[in-house]
Amino acid sequence: MIKKILIFSISIIVIVGAYSCSQQSQQPVLLKNFPLDDLEGIISQSGIVFDREISSDGNGSLQIVVTESTLVRLFEIGDIDVENARLFYQAKIRTENVEGRAYLEMLCHFPGRGEFFSRGFQSALSGSNDWSTSETFFFLKKGENPDNVKLNLVISGKGTAWIDDIKLLKGPLK
Repeated sequence: MIKKILIFSISIIVIVGAYSCSQQSQQPVLLKNFPLDDLEGIISQSGIVFDREISSDGNGSLQIVVTESTLVRLFEIGDIDVENARLFYQAKIRTENVEGRAYLEMLCHFPGRGEFFSRGFQSALSGSNDWSTSETFFFLKKGENPDNVKLNLVISGKGTAWIDDIKLLKGPLK
């Protein structure tokens, strides 16, 4: 009887351990983090100011004021050596009087194939909005490994947008 209980207990531990490991592997992994506490590393400098007062994390953010549709080039990551995963570009965005939409854009370059884009239309903001998390992603199959990743903010129209707390994450394809 004790032997059966011991075998049953060990079986439960193995099952719980396997479940716990599979749950942990489902969590996205942070590849790059850009808290935007200054202008360091920002590619586009025209029309961008570091705003110390308005911020999602209290440490400042980038403020972009536009009078026409604008692509703001933020970061170029280079080769991140990731495949067979979902690649997330996530950021906090706030808008004021945006006529049009403000959304994230991620470009992935693949050797021999060129550059492809992903745009976060599903979380685009217009009008005036408090901080909200926006994201866009790529589904990378086995063997699809971008050698460069670019992170942008697009404002189609005019208005003011703030961006803060940019993250590049990888997660399972699901």
